[in-house]
Amino acid sequence: MASLVFVTGGVVSSLGKGLSAASLAAILESRGLKVTLVKLDPYLNVDPGTMSPFQHGEVFVTMDGAETDLDLGHYERFVRTRMGQLNNCTTGRIYGNVITKERRGDYLGATVQVIPHVTDEIKDWIRRASEGYDVAMIEIGGTVGDIESLPFLEAIRQLGVEYGRNAMFMHLTLVPFLRAANEIKTKPTQHSVKELRSIGIQPDVLLCRSEIELSESECAKIALFTNVPIKAVISALDARDSIYDIPTMLHAEGLDDIVVERLGLEDKAGPANLDDWLEVVDRTINTRHEVTVAMVGKYVEHNDAYKSLTEAIAHGGLRQRIKVNIRRIESDDLADDDLSQLDGVDAILVPGGFGERGFEGKVNAIRHAREGGIPYLGICYGMQAASVEFARNVCGLEGANTTEIEPDTPHGVIGLITEWQDASGTVEQRDDQSDLGGTMRLGAQDCRLREGSLARKLYGREIISERHRHRYEFNNHYRDIFQKNGMVLSGISMDEMLVEIIEIPDHPWFLACQFHPEFTSSPRDGHPLFTGFIEAALREQQGELPAGVASL
Repeated sequence: MASLVFVTGGVVSSLGKGLSAASLAAILESRGLKVTLVKLDPYLNVDPGTMSPFQHGEVFVTMDGAETDLDLGHYERFVRTRMGQLNNCTTGRIYGNVITKERRGDYLGATVQVIPHVTDEIKDWIRRASEGYDVAMIEIGGTVGDIESLPFLEAIRQLGVEYGRNAMFMHLTLVPFLRAANEIKTKPTQHSVKELRSIGIQPDVLLCRSEIELSESECAKIALFTNVPIKAVISALDARDSIYDIPTMLHAEGLDDIVVERLGLEDKAGPANLDDWLEVVDRTINTRHEVTVAMVGKYVEHNDAYKSLTEAIAHGGLRQRIKVNIRRIESDDLADDDLSQLDGVDAILVPGGFGERGFEGKVNAIRHAREGGIPYLGICYGMQAASVEFARNVCGLEGANTTEIEPDTPHGVIGLITEWQDASGTVEQRDDQSDLGGTMRLGAQDCRLREGSLARKLYGREIISERHRHRYEFNNHYRDIFQKNGMVLSGISMDEMLVEIIEIPDHPWFLACQFHPEFTSSPRDGHPLFTGFIEAALREQQGELPAGVASL
């Protein structure tokens, strides 16, 4: 049976529960424990797949195709455990399961209620998600006091009783510093814990977010009014130089020792080894080079909309200690001939997305990169836009477009699989593909890389597995004309039906992929596409191969 660490938040949202949980998990993993993390989200959506990036941030896709909360991206960047369907659960999914069981008669005619039926469903989900691990970190979304999170809090209260010593509660709160009074205020934390205790949960550890470190007297005051041991009142300052410094900061506060002792894991846990994280932080701080990458999209002003992507771009510079500055450019602003915002950039990236807005601006940015010899990386929609640009301006296919935007285009170089027809009019469709385009291709799928291609050199192997989230594909009817005009189709699905990667060998560095490589990038390992892309940006900036940068 796994030990459970429940992570709740109080006072205000966005305090960093996900990063705190992931960082603690990273320390416990470094001590030899097998760790997983689960995010329980109180909203009624079944998953965040249809939610606006402006409201919710990015949708993180797991290996098995779950569309999940962005916190799962934090989890995967901090621990080696891969997340899946069971690692993110919403109120919508819980109620859906309960109603399905009620309609099926599983409750034998009983009156279905929040307690015990909804709470039992939540508890069962947590048990299944934590099976096979030494420790499971269970993060409850939202803030204590929110009405929608009450069923989740009641469920973990019950599990706390059932698991006894094998469960503990960690509460993250805000301890504001009032500059006008030059004083730290502990009252919000006291009230937050009071709210938690009113529903039967006594926290074992408090993580106190504050601008300045809490004094011993302030920790003692918080401990006195919250019934938490003073050693378990942890000062959680903002990360000094990088979010990847948080594991070392929490370890220095003794958090992992408190958790190991509280859960009785002394026999399983060895000493913490955080050398990997010290190395990551060192490479982040002590850089030798600096490049600027233009990220051209339509959600660029919202930081969380491309969270995994911005992290992956930064990871791409770590091997050669390159600091990457991201110039966020709204693609709508590039819809005309004024591309001055791209002046001085060392590389251009077009990320994933959907819909017509800003598409022509992306096409213009790609043409600027292709014709100007500027390193280009296209991701998902960025590959589709690159295909449209190449079709129009190199292949001479006037009016070429994606059928997502223009269903009646004369050249739908990007379309639904159901739109590809052979000479007899039969539809070429894979069994695992969409039902008339109504569902996405989601999750990890294998791809074969062409011998001698840039992609093959970057990955260093023939078969790769990457995660997808899209409906539209490269239209196979245009393979020949693209190849005749110099485009290399360097990545093809294992059944040879789908184009996964395109590249231009006569360009200094031009590659676009149908999948989302950012979802498998981590600070310790990076990702071959982002590492190659950022190092190409450095070569572009310096005009020659800098010392220490491997030629690809």
